[in-house]
Amino acid sequence: MRFKYLLLTTAVLCLACTRKPSDDELLDIVERATIGYFTDFADLATGLARERNNDQNGNIVTIGGSGFGMMAVIAGAERGYYSREEGVRRIGKMVESLEKLERFHGAWAHWYDADSMQPFSFSKYDDGGDLVETAFMVQGLIAAREWLEKDNFPLAERCHDLWLGVEWNWYTQGTDSLYWHWSKNYGFKMNHRIKGYDETMITYVLAASSPSFPITRECYEASYKTSPYYYNGKQYYGIELPLGMELGGPLFFCHYSWLGLDPRGLTDGHTNYFERNKAHTLIHRAYAIDNPKGHKGYGENLWGFTSSDDPYVGYCSHHPGTPDENGTVSPTAAISSIVYTPEESMKVIRHLYEDVPEMFGPYGFYDAYNPGHDPAVIDHYLAIDQGPEAVMIENYRSGLLWKLFMGAPEIQAGLEKLGFSYEN
Repeated sequence: MRFKYLLLTTAVLCLACTRKPSDDELLDIVERATIGYFTDFADLATGLARERNNDQNGNIVTIGGSGFGMMAVIAGAERGYYSREEGVRRIGKMVESLEKLERFHGAWAHWYDADSMQPFSFSKYDDGGDLVETAFMVQGLIAAREWLEKDNFPLAERCHDLWLGVEWNWYTQGTDSLYWHWSKNYGFKMNHRIKGYDETMITYVLAASSPSFPITRECYEASYKTSPYYYNGKQYYGIELPLGMELGGPLFFCHYSWLGLDPRGLTDGHTNYFERNKAHTLIHRAYAIDNPKGHKGYGENLWGFTSSDDPYVGYCSHHPGTPDENGTVSPTAAISSIVYTPEESMKVIRHLYEDVPEMFGPYGFYDAYNPGHDPAVIDHYLAIDQGPEAVMIENYRSGLLWKLFMGAPEIQAGLEKLGFSYEN
């Protein structure tokens, strides 16, 4: 299967040898290669996504990245990059592993050592349940359940059972907020309330939607919506941003929660979330065109700032208005925003593919590019960056993962419970 996949990938890549691919052909090249990170490069024993391709910590798999990868595997099967049976087999291996991993009141840890199947500490006190990473995984499990229900009911039921096991309300500590972490060794010592506006909205949506351990709407209203960087309302480069920090923050805020949760027309009476995410994306593009720090290469063909590796500090957020914005552009930022800005994102994709060919490797575009640094290409891969690229390209092309996730009746009920609705 691996050899067959590589032959197909090589055949598609050869398009570039003879002529410039059309936009759809180019998206197919990028999507196919990027999904390979979650098939060819998945951990062989567990099927879960490796955290990165240059991990110094050992054979570490990521829960959130594996949730994204589960959705990418579905997209690959539906695209015919491999058979549906192969896609089901891969999801089955991931589910089997998830059933065996230690959980913490239903939540998984951020990382696990795939060789020992034990949690691997993300930081000193973060050695237990990570509710946000768990939410990213559950988003994938629900999409997989919907995809599997028609012809693989037992596996669909196992996906459902994993989702039911998350004790969302336990992570409130009996208060009006969800808390991010819990450890057997340190309890709630990190005491990190989950507030917005950032990548964590899906956590509250899933917690409210849970058939087994739900939270109340009051919990969402009293915590997520009351942080100092929730409401905004300012204009940047003439673009109004209703929610979020100055200049919007890193672009993964527009991606992680929205791989399954469909933002098109979603509103809570204050914010249209598609328009909010589009505005955030266009602000990044306008910032790159303005280029206030004079970094090399920025412009309408090279923009998009989010957390990724870089040549200076290893890993940081890079978002505008901060010292982290250091000339590094992360391809996942513009590529994963293709659902909001198709024409603008395609310019970045085409520029990197045609003008910077060394940026494209065996699993799609490398993690980061800094034209002012030598070497300019940061040739790493991270699951949490590759996953949104593959899934959002597919959502742009077909809406597949949005349709699957939004087809879950409990999600519709949870959104209504929190005061969301869809405009016609």
